[in-house]
Amino acid sequence: MRKQKGFSLIELLIVVAIILIIAAIAIPNLLRARISANEASAVGSMRTIVTGEVSYQAAGWSVGTVPVGFTVDLKSLGGNGGLCLTGGAATSTQTCLIDDVLAGATLAAKPKSGYFFTYAPVNNGGTNTGFTVNGNPATPGQTGSRYFFVDGSGVIRADPAALATVASNPIQ
Repeated sequence: MRKQKGFSLIELLIVVAIILIIAAIAIPNLLRARISANEASAVGSMRTIVTGEVSYQAAGWSVGTVPVGFTVDLKSLGGNGGLCLTGGAATSTQTCLIDDVLAGATLAAKPKSGYFFTYAPVNNGGTNTGFTVNGNPATPGQTGSRYFFVDGSGVIRADPAALATVASNPIQ
């Protein structure tokens, strides 16, 4: 009888089946881990925005003689394309308080870690006396499964199914 070299077709099929079973178990866990990481990044980004807004308001920026209060948009907290890198002087619309990736993570641009951020100032007689920020997954169920909300109070709230609001549950 001749000695066989190599693997038989059955042996190869068994190895492939085992690899597919392991992949079927591992891939969903990896996707859940990625969603959790994106959500943690979104919460951190919301905290960064609140800190930037409080710093902006405390600096007392004004347009002419009218105090601005909080920013008019999220981009004002960033460097708007490199001001921070060149060491230029900060202005009321280029403060360098947050990075440009986060400042530009609006619906019209690229998301940051799978989340878009929607900023809205609360205007009272020409001065922005408050703000709200929503953090929404770019692709719900794939980049994130929770929606986040924060306002001037600094309390970050989450909703697992719909746009988060001031009535949503706070994150512990």
